[in-house]
Parts: sequence; C-alpha cells; structure tokens
Amino acid sequence: MVSNAKVQDLLQRVSLYLDGELNKEEERELLAEIQSNKEYYQILSKEKSFREFIKSRLQRRSVSPNLVQSIKDKIRTTDY
Repeated sequence: MVSNAKVQDLLQRVSLYLDGELNKEEERELLAEIQSNKEYYQILSKEKSFREFIKSRLQRRSVSPNLVQSIKDKIRTTDY
C-alpha cells in the first residue's frame, strides 16, 4: 500500500505530466516509477480517464466576436 503523502506527490506529478508541464528528465523519472509500480499505473490511468470523461462532457460556449474586440480595445487603451 502506498502512503497518502506519496499518493499526493504522485497525483501532483501526474497532473503536471498530463498538462505537459514536466521537463524531459522529470517525465522519464515519473514514467519509470509508474512502469515499476502497478498502483502508480492505476492512478495514472484513472486520472487520464477522468480527464477524458470531463472533456467529452464539457460544452464550452462560444465567445462573441464583439466581446473579443471589446477586450482587445480595452487592452490597447490601458495605460501602464
């Protein structure tokens, strides 16, 4: 059984991995850990499945071109 602290650390690194935020060395280390531990592999699989589930059911509203233009105009006129 994996300790709660290790699971939290793994979940954080898995999240970074799935978001493409790990450097190549960190990614290799994480994947090596996952390959050597069945529980870690299950955690990665569950997180991937959960993200795919959310994406498949997420419906984003389209943004009106007028809103986009309004934001751009405000950015251009803001003094720094």
